[in-house]
Amino acid sequence: MATVKRRDDLSRPRGGIGFGLYYDPEAFGRFSEAIARFLGTARYLVFQTVVVIIWLTLNVVGVSKFHWDPYPFILLTLVLSLQASYAAPLILLAQNRQAERDKVQVDRDREVSERTQADTEFLAREIAAIRIQLSGMATADELSAALDAVTARLEMLTAGNGSGEAAVT
Repeated sequence: MATVKRRDDLSRPRGGIGFGLYYDPEAFGRFSEAIARFLGTARYLVFQTVVVIIWLTLNVVGVSKFHWDPYPFILLTLVLSLQASYAAPLILLAQNRQAERDKVQVDRDREVSERTQADTEFLAREIAAIRIQLSGMATADELSAALDAVTARLEMLTAGNGSGEAAVT
């Protein structure tokens, strides 16, 4: 009876793509993003348009030895289809990587927003507590009125004594 050897950690797939080959997903992702960025430029569109025009010109009006793809240009169609079949997955991979980066950024923004909101609420509570404490304190007008009253009382007491000394009551 043969025993089957099991891997200890089944939560992750085995490394490599089979046949002992290995590729770095991060490097491949960066490569796909570079290709997707290039395919999305006007430079690429102009380059592809020029290549197609040259291809068509050489195969329609060129010297007979340059007619490697006569009308209906099946080889050109095959080349453009092959290019599109590789470009589409590379563009999707680049979009997925960008979506992951966007998700991480949104999570960071949410954390910062939550901290800011908590700080704002804390400061609002502190300001409310200070306002409550200050509500029992005398204002400048109240202190001025009390000082005027004390001054008037002292003047009245001094004027009633005549000698300039305050009378003790």
